[in-house]
Amino acid sequence: MSSSPEIIILCGGCSSEREVSLRSGKAVASVLPDARLVELETDALPAWIDGAQHLVWPVLHGGWGEDGRAQAEMEARGIVFAGCSSEASRLCMDKVATKRAMRGAQVPAIPEVAFSGATKPAAAELIAALGDQIVIKPSDQGSSVGLFMLAGEAAIAQSLAEIPASGHWMAERRLTGREMSVGILDGRAMGIVEIIPLAGVYDYKTKYTKGSSEYRFPAPLAPEVTAAIAAAAERLFAACGCRDFARADVFLEPDGQFYFLEINTMPGMTETSLMPKSASCVGLDFTSLVRRMSAPARARASQTQRY
Repeated sequence: MSSSPEIIILCGGCSSEREVSLRSGKAVASVLPDARLVELETDALPAWIDGAQHLVWPVLHGGWGEDGRAQAEMEARGIVFAGCSSEASRLCMDKVATKRAMRGAQVPAIPEVAFSGATKPAAAELIAALGDQIVIKPSDQGSSVGLFMLAGEAAIAQSLAEIPASGHWMAERRLTGREMSVGILDGRAMGIVEIIPLAGVYDYKTKYTKGSSEYRFPAPLAPEVTAAIAAAAERLFAACGCRDFARADVFLEPDGQFYFLEINTMPGMTETSLMPKSASCVGLDFTSLVRRMSAPARARASQTQRY
């Protein structure tokens, strides 16, 4: 490896989140003058990437780029990369496995019913377990992909009928109250961002459409609530084996109880993304955030060169 490896920013790929990945990749590359942006047209790591010359930052949302497969290939090829390892990426992409890690780390998590598309429960079963206000979503896709917000047996039954007989799904009680997110940088929680979707639901379209949500950052919370959420986010980061950076999503109900929904190992870095907003609460502008996010990988590359 040369003394200063070239940073390769990978974006694109074939997942349903391709367009957001392209936007994130371009934003990151715009503030890293020593980086080369590579837009992937397939879910494959370019053969020319060389662990002796390159350091990779995969800004690949969803699917192959986020579920540990791309990371496993880089590990096998001796390529140093930014972000979580293949093992942590695989775990965090699985919302059911993540919830097990939450409970092991004493991070509040709401009960779920997990099922496959081939063995869907009846609407009555879900209502008996969770009530008649529920959320159904894929258990192994991005945080707002394929999201159903449902009320009543008829709506639940209709949505279950529409779910294909493949894939892995989960249902949860629909939370009410305040939706929030917190960025985690090198194991430390940054600011808490409150999300106020103007359409009432923070789905995929709302998340990535500029002007469709309002944000408060830092979220107006009592100091003890802020501290409790931050500490739980840090425990979750450690319990999942994460490194470098991640973003955790949390819901604060009217009674003061909060619940974590998941932890995202490939946070968006677009102009509407939550990670930069969280960083701004602790005095980091976008350029500073990107440099901090890439610093641990640079250190690992230096360590690899040394030995």
